[in-house]
Amino acid sequence: MDFELKTLSPTMITGLTADALLVLVPDAFVPAKSDPLSVLVASAERLGDLEPGVGKTLVCYRAPGFKATRVVLVRAGSGSPASVRKAVTAAMALVKVPSVRKLGLVLNLLPGDGRAVRAAMHACADATYVYTTTKPSAKARALQRITVGVDKMAAVQRDFDIGKAQITGVEFAKEWANRPANHATPSMLAEAAKKLGRHPKIKTEVLGPKQVEALAMGAFLAVARGSVEPLRFIVMHYAGGAKGAAPVVLVGKGITFDTGGISIKPAAEMDEMKFDMGGAASVLGTFAALAELQPGVNVVGVIPACENMPDGQAVKPGDVVTSMSGQTIEILNTDAEGRLILCDALTYAARLKPHSVVDIATLTGACVIALGGVRSGLFSSRDDLAVALHNAGETALDPCWRMPLDDEYAEGLKSNFADMGNVAGRAGGAITAAKFLQKFATDLPWAHLDIAGTAWKSGTAKGSTGRPVPLLLQYVLDVAASPQSGAPNVAKSVRTKR
Repeated sequence: MDFELKTLSPTMITGLTADALLVLVPDAFVPAKSDPLSVLVASAERLGDLEPGVGKTLVCYRAPGFKATRVVLVRAGSGSPASVRKAVTAAMALVKVPSVRKLGLVLNLLPGDGRAVRAAMHACADATYVYTTTKPSAKARALQRITVGVDKMAAVQRDFDIGKAQITGVEFAKEWANRPANHATPSMLAEAAKKLGRHPKIKTEVLGPKQVEALAMGAFLAVARGSVEPLRFIVMHYAGGAKGAAPVVLVGKGITFDTGGISIKPAAEMDEMKFDMGGAASVLGTFAALAELQPGVNVVGVIPACENMPDGQAVKPGDVVTSMSGQTIEILNTDAEGRLILCDALTYAARLKPHSVVDIATLTGACVIALGGVRSGLFSSRDDLAVALHNAGETALDPCWRMPLDDEYAEGLKSNFADMGNVAGRAGGAITAAKFLQKFATDLPWAHLDIAGTAWKSGTAKGSTGRPVPLLLQYVLDVAASPQSGAPNVAKSVRTKR
């Protein structure tokens, strides 16, 4: 999608050459008396054709004084980013036709919040995204160019640039998460990471089974045993900050297909387990966005990638494995495999002396039950890190919600035959999974995002959402803007018992 930002006066709006104009009308807008746009809005309101309520629309064909073929008026409520996103999403349904190739997105009437520009751009891109990797018959986007019109271009330029990068990252994540497992193997994910490594400031390293074995990642190796597809341990370095400055480390779960292993899943909807690498996809997407924005911060992406399959070599319930940390794990359920590959990745992340570590994983169905598909689950024993991630999510309209980490939740992980079991029963399943990971991050400024409910949609809208790329990108940008971002280990936060 080609986005262009322009300062548009009332005269320029009416003279804009486009197949359609999408004009956002906030509740507080008071029409002037002379320009065609004000006259059109005033007339529509007086006649009751533009109904009140965010997302209510009116399509006008060949409106007097406008060069554009169609003018779509849409109510934008208060003009807040959330209202703008809802309004644009509703209106885009009216302009997703083959004849609309050039769209004018008119935001001049809104309050001057740059985040609303981002929200509008993201809604446009989301509404027009088309998956084509394994569907050559799919029609490509008809809409090719969007001119974003604002009152003062300089005031929102930064948000426009962030919006473009965010869309790049989200669509990169969507495309890889939407791919079937035979088109998104661990080796293929590694190749995608290598291609990102061709960008300035990004370097990619890929480790294979022998190198992972040399690192003593026994938990990761155990999960990968049952598949003929070789595992890959992907490490990406973005060097945008000062040399030696502590990096933000993003750890993405990369289970490219999850059968459940010996604890095999039911057949119904198992196809959706191709989305189990949504965490890995979000890390790749964030790096695609970083390549475009080039912020002044160091970031490392760590992706343990493998399949979870049930062949004769697969790990069995009751087996005990030794993690990279030296802690032993009794595998009581092979379908709780994500935490096994992440625990070794967290131990590896500690070697990087990080500013902060955020792991991202489609980890538990329990988190879907707890929070649905609206907010991702956030777990952290560091208050300032939790607040920073929560605020980043609110800013990016990619929200999360902090969940508890009381020590009592770890009681169910006790084992008679190892340092811990990998599951602790059904009750509080998202929390006990986070408690498991916490055992491998005790000395880290660590947070865990459970995106099982937010990484993809089911049903007729089945597909990846690209979340939480917007949250992660905003968090990284917030770190870059911090006065302490160039100093090593600045996120030594207050640790709280939760």
